[in-house]
Amino acid sequence: MTKVRYGIVMMLFFTVIINYMDRSNISIAAPFISKELGLDSVSMGLIFSAFGWTYCALQIPGGWILEKLGNRRTHAYGIAGFSIATLLQGFVSGFSGFFLLRIGLGAFEAPAFPTNSKVAASWFPENERARAISIYTSGQFVGLAFLTPTLVFLQQSVGWRGLFIITGIIGVAWSILWYVLYRDPQHSKSINKAEMDYIKKGGAIVESSSGNDDSPVRKIGKKDFLAVLTSRKLWGIYIGQFAVASTLWFFLTWFPTYLVEYRGLTFIKSGLLASLPFLAAFVGVLLAGFLSDFLVKKGVSADIARKVPVISGLLLSTSIIGANFVDNTNLVILFMCIAFFGNGFASITWVFVSLLAPKRLIGIAGGTFNFIGGTASIIIPIVIGFLAKGGDFAPALTFIACITFAGALSYIFLVGKIERVQDYADFDLTNDKKLSS
Repeated sequence: MTKVRYGIVMMLFFTVIINYMDRSNISIAAPFISKELGLDSVSMGLIFSAFGWTYCALQIPGGWILEKLGNRRTHAYGIAGFSIATLLQGFVSGFSGFFLLRIGLGAFEAPAFPTNSKVAASWFPENERARAISIYTSGQFVGLAFLTPTLVFLQQSVGWRGLFIITGIIGVAWSILWYVLYRDPQHSKSINKAEMDYIKKGGAIVESSSGNDDSPVRKIGKKDFLAVLTSRKLWGIYIGQFAVASTLWFFLTWFPTYLVEYRGLTFIKSGLLASLPFLAAFVGVLLAGFLSDFLVKKGVSADIARKVPVISGLLLSTSIIGANFVDNTNLVILFMCIAFFGNGFASITWVFVSLLAPKRLIGIAGGTFNFIGGTASIIIPIVIGFLAKGGDFAPALTFIACITFAGALSYIFLVGKIERVQDYADFDLTNDKKLSS
């Protein structure tokens, strides 16, 4: 049996690294941008949040685009688009230019994680899917952990403008490689029959990953959107995703500024220390994925194997509030590492999209899931900008802790038993048969 799917997950891993590099490079450059362009914390909060405006607004349309274009073209076009937007940020001269380009960045990144989820659902059987998701999701943490000192070095060497130009060029190159190398399993010349049979038997949704074949595709209608917008189970994971994303967006935007301006660290030292929570999150997400799949193989119910890492991770993330009560830098970083380890441990949430959503609607459900989570990229940077306006980050950290606690409650009380939401297409709606969920 071939092992093509392992190469696919590594491609997703590198895609996520580039994705988050282009989201977070502005956090490294922020102190210098605000000083050179004369921008206060409220203005920087708006620039940080601009990404999320279009990222959220285009999540559901992004799911529709994914269904039409397929995995290969959606990722190739999206990566090229957001990389060009990143590159152009190196040439702006004021608030408006940054704001507009960050909006463009969000627009092209919108289909990214629904596409990742659909690629994983296409290539991996259910008993390997949490592991696959944890591996590619870890790219956002390991990439940032090791890239943060590198990005700081680039910032020091070529300035913040050079930082954006170089990271943008890297992304454009990867978009070309993705288009050349990636194929869905039914179009891959590398996969053999044994691996195809294995992933199909294990529940891989090969038939759903069309986009460039000739099979008929059922039209997506109003009832299909209702299926993903009215399910209590799906709303449980939507709210949980907002909580996971809230902690992430604090670290992606305000964390370096918190260390430099509130904790008084030098820029170089803050770059080194800021990488530690990302390493902790990397360990957390890999541990969660492998532990979850191990429990499934041992016969543990999905309700425990899949939900426990997410719930316990969200509860661990509330420890971020502990940084409000210590002055020692090492203790501050310790609390941040525990909180971000928990965030990583909870980051296998995408597995619930492929487990709960109707098979035919994974793209739409994934878009909705990422839309709700993506609103954190709008709300969190702006709220923190206002809460920290007087130079005090304590209310902001308390705010994050409360949100993560609410996310844990949503998985406990709303998600319920792990079972797939029924598809409206499976029911004879003309005879008034209703969905059980």
